[in-house]
Amino acid sequence: MSAAYDPASVEQAAQELWRTTGCFTTGEATSADKFYCLAMFPYPSGQLHMGHVRVYTLGDVINRYHRLKGRNVLHPMGWDAFGLPAENAAIKNGIPPATWTRSNIEYMKAQMQRLGFGFDWSREFATCDPDYYHWEQWFFIKLYEKGLVYRKSSVVNWDPVDQTVLANEQVVDGRGWRSDAVVERREMPSWFLKITSYAEELLDELDKLPGWPESVKSMQRNWIGRSYGIEIDFPVVGSQDLLTVYTTRPDTLLGATYVAVAAEHPLAQLAAAADKKVAAFVDKCKQSTTAEAELAAMEKTGIQTAVEVSHPLTGEPLAVWVANFVLMEYGSGAVMAVPGHDQRDWEFAHKYGIPIKQVIESDSEDDVCDLSSSAFVEYGRLLNSGEFDGLTSAAAFEAIADALEAKSLGRKQTNYRLRDWGVSRQRYWGCPIPMIHCAECGIVPVPEKDLPVILPTDVKFEGVRSPLITMESFYKVSCPTCGSEARRETDTFDTFMDSSWYYARFACPDSNEPMVDQRARLWTPVDHYVGGIEHAILHLLYARFYHKLMRDAGLLDSDEPFKRLLMLGMVLQNGKKMSKSAGDSGDPQHLVEKYGADAVRTAMMFAAPPDQSFEWSEAAVEGQGRFCKRLWVLVHEHVAAGVPPKLDVSALSDQAKALRRKSHDTLRRADDDYDRRLQFNTVVSGVHELVNALNRMDTPDPQDRAAIDEALKIALIVLSPIAPHVTQALWSALGEHEPLVRASWPALDESALVQERLQLVVQVNGKVRGHVDVPADVAEDAAREAALSVENVARFLDGKSIRKFILIPGKLINIVAN
Repeated sequence: MSAAYDPASVEQAAQELWRTTGCFTTGEATSADKFYCLAMFPYPSGQLHMGHVRVYTLGDVINRYHRLKGRNVLHPMGWDAFGLPAENAAIKNGIPPATWTRSNIEYMKAQMQRLGFGFDWSREFATCDPDYYHWEQWFFIKLYEKGLVYRKSSVVNWDPVDQTVLANEQVVDGRGWRSDAVVERREMPSWFLKITSYAEELLDELDKLPGWPESVKSMQRNWIGRSYGIEIDFPVVGSQDLLTVYTTRPDTLLGATYVAVAAEHPLAQLAAAADKKVAAFVDKCKQSTTAEAELAAMEKTGIQTAVEVSHPLTGEPLAVWVANFVLMEYGSGAVMAVPGHDQRDWEFAHKYGIPIKQVIESDSEDDVCDLSSSAFVEYGRLLNSGEFDGLTSAAAFEAIADALEAKSLGRKQTNYRLRDWGVSRQRYWGCPIPMIHCAECGIVPVPEKDLPVILPTDVKFEGVRSPLITMESFYKVSCPTCGSEARRETDTFDTFMDSSWYYARFACPDSNEPMVDQRARLWTPVDHYVGGIEHAILHLLYARFYHKLMRDAGLLDSDEPFKRLLMLGMVLQNGKKMSKSAGDSGDPQHLVEKYGADAVRTAMMFAAPPDQSFEWSEAAVEGQGRFCKRLWVLVHEHVAAGVPPKLDVSALSDQAKALRRKSHDTLRRADDDYDRRLQFNTVVSGVHELVNALNRMDTPDPQDRAAIDEALKIALIVLSPIAPHVTQALWSALGEHEPLVRASWPALDESALVQERLQLVVQVNGKVRGHVDVPADVAEDAAREAALSVENVARFLDGKSIRKFILIPGKLINIVAN
């Protein structure tokens, strides 16, 4: 082997070895236990950033460790290729999104290969491949036939400049995140998946996911938001209509002094038609956000209408207000307002001079109800509530529910915060929705024989609107039912659709069967899923939902897609999430060329536990590069000294026994760190310590060199998932012919961990005064004799009487004297 460590040539040789031997190409014909390791596939934005490096290094470490443990590991990679950034690039640069996307994929794939990620590239696909989205369209039609897909008009955030619907998260201070245009609330027809039909299962199944972080499960529980309450009907005065609201606090019903409706509610529209001031307020609300978080922070405004409703229990007339804090798409678009016992209602009532009535009093002396300063929102005991006075809030829930049901004006109900998933987008670069609009037949699915509906790729943008809208060759079709002229749907799918089932397709990317074949049932669920914490809610929720849809369609046979979940912290620079603007310091290509891929990977794993964010430092990469050189020199010197004899543990010196103990302790701890603890930083530090122990070895005799050979091989195997290139080269240098990734994790020698002798700290009156070397099973008398023979200990005991001698086995001796 060369005396000098050259990362570039070492890494090229290792990658060529993996490629020619097919180390990471995975099949199904094996008796080994399957292990499906998957890192969230990337959007092909142009180049990798340090966040990508962290995610895919962690995934590769898990992949390589489980291979060493003898498992049949599937570790695929592909591309989440549809999305708005490609359209933006097309508009800016005048190139079709498909061209831009394919170019980016080619470059990013080369970057991944340069970093040595052990992916099974034979399974690679992009979500913009017709062979992939063919089955997404097929499944959508199957769900439509089952009644789990519907189309309706809903209130959305509309960007008038970008001409598209925006997610709530893309509306910033009432403006589009990209265009900065004032966003409008517009009612538009959209396609929806009935995720609410699975709300209960999605919530309850979280308790069956022990491998998920509790924080992620908590976020999903809050997003699904199950609540128990009562649906209450308020008769509209002068009409046969009912205004329905939902409340979790029916105990406060007698304190309702008004009701509030969304600007899009039929009562608001009725009032607006008769009152110009109401109409103006309704129009103003259309420029507000539909995001709950922003609504909570914005100023609450409203206008009273001429419409009134009757209180369902007392018959008292209550005014109907149109309020900007009520959303049509949440619940019924109406709320019962109890300003005495809801802070938002209290603030609104104070602002507009609406009566505030107390109907709950505290049942504790510690809680004081002062409605002049704020609402009293705690549970308690009812007052000013007629026949319900004196009841606790819990008892009143049942009594008021019974009273409402007796009048046919209320019913108990379990509600969910979760809303059906709107999956249509007014964008071009996405999977076409396989539906046809016919004036005679209505909505007609594209026949299965005509799938996939291919997205045209040779397109030109005129402004920001989707070119599909004006492309007659795309939208002009004949109705498959009656043959008359019809129009193809020009909306495309939300890209979350593409990423909700890709993990199952990786199991059988070449399958010609609908969607997936039996290999998907073999490989799913994914054993370990790795990704960023920003995906903790939507992506994971939609993937769980899709998995259940596929299960119920007979395509899969498990309930959940991911057994174990590793959510990563962020890579920071100056306290902020690292981005491409970081320049060379955030460019993995630059760092790989300067220090080598192994130095970058090892620095990334050593920086912090996976779930923690950390501040990135190029100096850390430089330091790990130096460590790789030290390891190289150590092996080179060992190889130059000749082939060591076969290990004979009975013939080892004390220093060799200590080295074996360190080697097998490193092996034991690394096994736990890789598997149970997922603490890869301590794996690196453990190998650092083992290498330091190797460097401290005196000129060894032949048997000691055998212990060194064993220690070096343990160090290489333990480090190989993190730094696979240099360890592969050194593994070969030590005479091993099989690729290291195909080696077996060494068996732990428990006897090597047993210490024959150990060093104990000796304290006198609690202060360290010396050390003694004693047998591991030393008796108290022998320990006392050894401690008293230490010169410094004897000096501090001179002239004193020993009152107590304390031996803590394996740790210390404390002598109490005066």
